[in-house]
Amino acid sequence: MPETHFDYSNLSGRPPGPVMSIAARLLPSVRGVQAQVEPYARAWEEHNRAAVRADGPLWVVLGDSMAQGIGASAYDRGWAGQLADRLPGYRMVNLSVSGGRLTDLLHRQIPAMEALGQPDLVTVIVGSNDLISRRLREALPARLAEVLRRLPVGSVVGTQPGGRSGALQFNRLVDEAAASRGLVVAEFRDPRMRSWKGKLAADHFHPNDLGYAGMAEIVAEALEVR
Repeated sequence: MPETHFDYSNLSGRPPGPVMSIAARLLPSVRGVQAQVEPYARAWEEHNRAAVRADGPLWVVLGDSMAQGIGASAYDRGWAGQLADRLPGYRMVNLSVSGGRLTDLLHRQIPAMEALGQPDLVTVIVGSNDLISRRLREALPARLAEVLRRLPVGSVVGTQPGGRSGALQFNRLVDEAAASRGLVVAEFRDPRMRSWKGKLAADHFHPNDLGYAGMAEIVAEALEVR
């Protein structure tokens, strides 16, 4: 029987970073997207409580603001919410937080997943916030290796687009874990991820519904070979 009580916050407890805070003060478009963070988190918390009480195979989502759907027209129009439309048999518990980092997975999201029991499916897209921050980038390899070690066999993990050294190192670790531990790669190095014209929200940072649809498509393709 699934747990009947589930107390998990989809808020990180951290304020936005300095760049995002300044941009939100100066630009109404950025401020409008950032205003989604709390209501979307509360919506996922309600969704998660219902999913934990329900029956059926358990799907756990780990990640950051893109799994929260920040920038989309509704909380469930991010990549995870749109992918759920393709997986109607699963009860999805979304443990992501806006601004999510690898440390959030290690200290909060993975422990919460483990408390739920053995999931039937785990999907993970994370790393962009660690790569953006010079302070976090140095510790990224060790933290990512620990995250990958703790994921269940068969978990689907997204790579990073782009050719910068940090992204290349991130992807190398994901590829190695996929080969050695039976993880599945969601291939965001795909050429479809190179152009975001018409696919970004008003803040020009997060995807919009169309951009998230493309991400959901790539994760769905990874599930087909899982």
